[in-house]
Amino acid sequence: MTTELRRLRNYIGGEFKDAADGRTTEVVNPATGEVYATAPLSGQADVDAAMAAAAAAFPGWRDTTPSDRQKALLKIADAFEARADELVAAESENTGKPLGLTASEELPPMVDQIRFFAGAARLLEGRSAGEYMEGMTSIIRREPVGVCAQVAPWNYPMMMAVWKFAPAIAAGNTVVLKPSDTTPASTVLMAEIIDSVLPKGVFNVVCGDRETGKAMVEHSTPAMASITGSVRAGMQVAESASKDVKRVHLELGGKAPVVVFEDADIAKAVEDIAVAGYFNAGQDCTAATRVLVHESIHDEFVTALAKAAADTKTGQPDDEDVLYGPLNNPNQLKQVAGFIERLPAHAKVEAGGHQVGDKGYFYAPTVVSGLKQDDEIIQNEVFGPVITVQSFTDEAQALEYANGVEFALASSVWTKDHGRAMRMSKNLDFGCVWINTHIPLVAEMPHGGFKKSGYGKDLSAYGFEDYTRIKHVMTSLDG
Repeated sequence: MTTELRRLRNYIGGEFKDAADGRTTEVVNPATGEVYATAPLSGQADVDAAMAAAAAAFPGWRDTTPSDRQKALLKIADAFEARADELVAAESENTGKPLGLTASEELPPMVDQIRFFAGAARLLEGRSAGEYMEGMTSIIRREPVGVCAQVAPWNYPMMMAVWKFAPAIAAGNTVVLKPSDTTPASTVLMAEIIDSVLPKGVFNVVCGDRETGKAMVEHSTPAMASITGSVRAGMQVAESASKDVKRVHLELGGKAPVVVFEDADIAKAVEDIAVAGYFNAGQDCTAATRVLVHESIHDEFVTALAKAAADTKTGQPDDEDVLYGPLNNPNQLKQVAGFIERLPAHAKVEAGGHQVGDKGYFYAPTVVSGLKQDDEIIQNEVFGPVITVQSFTDEAQALEYANGVEFALASSVWTKDHGRAMRMSKNLDFGCVWINTHIPLVAEMPHGGFKKSGYGKDLSAYGFEDYTRIKHVMTSLDG
């Protein structure tokens, strides 16, 4: 008996459509390795249609009042909440994530973030008017930028879609959003829910691969391109966007240092770091995967962390005891395994280091010690359930090691010494520094990094302002 595959479609101008040329790609459930759906493999004609729809809708949406945009986003948040079970099921099938944790740890923040940007919609204002030249009054207008081309990643398909469309739409922009080719299902469902709320063309979804994303970024219509993805992808987007001077918003890779000093509460640090390192199978740019431990507690810490790894469970989405599910795709499984296979002789695998099961793309929670600063696994993002541990001698060396990578997204410091925590937070070259915790996010605070982690902010008023432009209006008082 053959099970009919689910058929996903693009959402363009308020209508669900196949790719213009009929091409499709298979969508695989990473927990089983089995194909469960097909999605459009969109080409230039589909991108053209979506951009035209967004451009046509922009003047009307731009001219809506902030309160109208707020009402629309609040309706979307309510609708997502009402259909939470469907969204969670779609996301779990997309990614293999545990159903329970997706329902408790991802959907509520997502809804809260939409409501935050609903409130931000009513703060779209410039500075107050004033006279800076005799006989002239100056006014600052803050306006939407226009059509936004947005590319979301596969590690948090639903939440990253929210991080993109919510601030853009709140500010009065229109959106063409492309989900990852491996995780389109939840985004297409979101479009179905949003369809009853927003005017046609304000929100559009185009499914496809890298070439689809490239066509979106290179298209002449968008005023801004936003991507969450790899450094390589971000560099390509920046280069493509530069040809017609588009605005670019990049949230790229990370290699978060987790600096544990000798006075830290080891038990609490180990427990929290294990969760922050293995949650979502370590497929998180802010994951606590690069631990730096003071030499005096190094051995005790490694032993405790290895035990925490051994006690951490990965498995099928309906298993309530698992912390994380599979890696997203076979290429990602190969990448993670490759880092372990290429470890130098001085490294030691303290826990894990192997695939789990023969179905799906599961990898064991892993701890690797004995590493040096220039080792590949220290310098490059693994994006898997692998925590590395290095030893340091003093605060200066801890900072040297922590800052000694090309990424600069997130970091954390574990110490009871307030002065040291403040010094470290000042000198750590990362967009976020957590103290005695790692990974909590709130809608009110910005998320974004420096260096090869990209530029621009998600969440917060800063993220909202990224989707606006500034205009100076000067008027003569003489009429």
